[in-house]
Amino acid sequence: MYNFDYQKASSVADAVAALGGEAQAISGGQTLIPTLKARLGAPSKLVDLTGIAEMQGITVSGNSVKIGGATTHHAVASSAEVQGAIPALAALAANIGDPAVRHRGTIGGSVANNDPSACYPSACLGLGATIHTSEGDVAADDFFQGMFDTALGEGQIVTGVTFPVPQAANYQKFVQPASRFALVGVFVSKGAGGVRVAVTGASESGVFRWTAAEEALGANFSADAVPAAPSADGLIGDIHGSPEYRAHLIAVMTKRAVAASE
Repeated sequence: MYNFDYQKASSVADAVAALGGEAQAISGGQTLIPTLKARLGAPSKLVDLTGIAEMQGITVSGNSVKIGGATTHHAVASSAEVQGAIPALAALAANIGDPAVRHRGTIGGSVANNDPSACYPSACLGLGATIHTSEGDVAADDFFQGMFDTALGEGQIVTGVTFPVPQAANYQKFVQPASRFALVGVFVSKGAGGVRVAVTGASESGVFRWTAAEEALGANFSADAVPAAPSADGLIGDIHGSPEYRAHLIAVMTKRAVAASE
């Protein structure tokens, strides 16, 4: 790596003030540190968000679960409150990476990075979450804008995420064994606003909603109602699977998710 300044922020305001120029925020660092080691990034300063008390912890209130942006995957997975309110979200967090990653990686870092194969973006989109940022709230439908692209502006950070509690939900992940990312992951939920089906790991544009499946499941919430595989156009093709293979997996994982949440 190379020399850079380091600052541990004590508040959201402190962090935002420190993020001018080529400074970059760091939370768990599970993506950023490998990027720095490979010299693919060269920030002049790292601003550590892990000491910000207002970005820590989990609050269940009424029909919503709010998770601070600096809360680790392990904390979400092991939270009795999350397990009780949205078991699918706790299970998703429990299957991210390995124990070392889960004890360091944070929900805010995952959401802000928006890796096209990450798990949390599918939970946000699949549950219709609200992303809290240092500049205000953004609906998940508007937040994720493409591969590694979000609605975050320069110098903004994800301070937390609020998930509505669904009537039923499940996440199914076909794991790419080398990276533990999703070759294809599907988050399905049924709530007051209808059915949502969010897919990660499959598209060149990142996480997306499979609207044909949502419409079919809205009329009949059953694994038998899941449509045939979507078009392979725009899906990822690599050494792990062709676009057609990923399209097939989308339908398979959706059926499994619906069956598990019925």
